[in-house]
Amino acid sequence: MAAARPNFMKVGPVIDALVGRADVELVHTGQHYDRAMSESFFVELGLPEPDVNLHVGSGSHGEQTAAVMVAYENHLQERRPDAVVVVGDVNSTLAATIAATKLRIPVAHVEAGLRSRDWDMPEEVNRVLTDRVSRWLLAPSEDACRNLEAEGAPQEWIHLVGNVMVDTLLRNLDRARARRDQLLSGLGVETHALVTMHRPSNVDDVQQLGDTLGTIATAAERMTVLFPVHPRTRKMLLGVGALPENVVLTEPLGYLDFVAAMDSAQIVFTDSGGVQEETSVLGVPCITVRDNTERPVTCELGTNQLTGTDPAAIRAAAATALAGQREPAAIPYWDGKAGARIADVLLADL
Repeated sequence: MAAARPNFMKVGPVIDALVGRADVELVHTGQHYDRAMSESFFVELGLPEPDVNLHVGSGSHGEQTAAVMVAYENHLQERRPDAVVVVGDVNSTLAATIAATKLRIPVAHVEAGLRSRDWDMPEEVNRVLTDRVSRWLLAPSEDACRNLEAEGAPQEWIHLVGNVMVDTLLRNLDRARARRDQLLSGLGVETHALVTMHRPSNVDDVQQLGDTLGTIATAAERMTVLFPVHPRTRKMLLGVGALPENVVLTEPLGYLDFVAAMDSAQIVFTDSGGVQEETSVLGVPCITVRDNTERPVTCELGTNQLTGTDPAAIRAAAATALAGQREPAAIPYWDGKAGARIADVLLADL
């Protein structure tokens, strides 16, 4: 089951590893309905066309979760699969898990055990509840396994398999790098920082959004600040007014172009969990504009710094990062083989 941009990158390696060994059906819930954030990823990543698209679209958390539960339950009653694989922490992840569990269909959760311990984040609620009822807890890192153990998950349900996003990144890195010059030339960008922001805590307050962008522009004042804008954020930017001169807005980028922009950036400012992981593997300095992270391993290795939205903290972290060396992180099991490990775990039990 896939629902949103990060899910597509995570589900691909699992499908590839299962094809030829099991019957696989890909269900797209339609939670992301913008083409650049949905269909284009299937084309670029070579994913098969979804067997089913539930077309749930947007709505409040309750509306979206309920719509997926109803539509997916109907589908499951028709198909009765041996297992359901869900990825990540979006509303569709939780909804599909509940629907399957109520029908006594076991669930495998890819990216189990990640915790920010911030209950103001809807994603944290989705993660914890999904893990509580999933049969296979497929953890990307050792800290995630420890979290699951501390919460009382049966040891035999926890599997350290690695990071499927890294599988996708490593498979496509050469293709992305081949697009770099054309992408940056088309945008009129040379030396640049990259920004991604979409979380409500950063974008729902117009004043906060404008102040944070201004701070980032100052912290990266000698370069262009490239900002591919999430649809949610674009609506809020209308109220910000004039942006700093070095900030360049673009439409959402496809996967390969985004990786090219990230890999060639001098520094990345983000509130995305996945970007923290990808920059760590690439050795690109990352500043996370949040007070917490569900990927603490990236901070422990020094590839990522948490600053919150404090202007002084952002500027100081950026100065430190830009003065340092680009060093790719070596994280156990982030080796491009997570999808194969997941397939082995599932097929051994089924």
